[in-house]
Amino acid sequence: MRFDIVTIFPEIFDSYFGESIIKIAQEKEKIDIHVHDVREFAKNKHKKVDDTPYGGGPGMILMVQPFYDCMKSIPRLKHSRVLMMDPAGTEYSQPMAQQYSKEYDQIIMLCGRYEGFDERIYNLVDERISIGKYVLSGGEIPAMIITETITRLLPGVLGDIESVKEETYTGDLEYKEHPQYTKPSTFITDEGEEWNAPDVLLSGNHAEINKWREENEKRG
Repeated sequence: MRFDIVTIFPEIFDSYFGESIIKIAQEKEKIDIHVHDVREFAKNKHKKVDDTPYGGGPGMILMVQPFYDCMKSIPRLKHSRVLMMDPAGTEYSQPMAQQYSKEYDQIIMLCGRYEGFDERIYNLVDERISIGKYVLSGGEIPAMIITETITRLLPGVLGDIESVKEETYTGDLEYKEHPQYTKPSTFITDEGEEWNAPDVLLSGNHAEINKWREENEKRG
């Protein structure tokens, strides 16, 4: 899977993509990430990528020319999908991550800033995506989220296939996950209070353990 991210702040991704699952997936050559700096495609002297809106109004608008030229420079694989990070877009979900991981070999994401995009930039995208009903300063965090949610579904990325089989969202988007504990079995707080792991989880009786987990699933 190839990910291409179009942004005016490419350095934001360095730390996140250099750690944990994303780092391992790149080392395993399961994914290939390319972050594109839109400013490199600006044709003006100061590499300016935004300007005031026609008709007046507050803030600055991202210009069509740098984004158009940047998008034209990105190699396209056979099955690619261009996503615009947009608070007015379709709300992102686990089923969408599953769909993208199976149907596409390339995801291209455009990250906005300031007061948004020149409307003509929307001609370059296939779909507008929102990660929730709130507003962020830019599309970089949503792009990270989409990259990780797709990556962890790709074959060979996670060490234990059961980690994928036991994903916490079902088809109807109901959240499901049982409580989990690890060593020590008894933790004593500074106030002397004992916090104990359930005895059934220490019993080795897998039938009883599975029953307890089913009865104590967290749902939402």
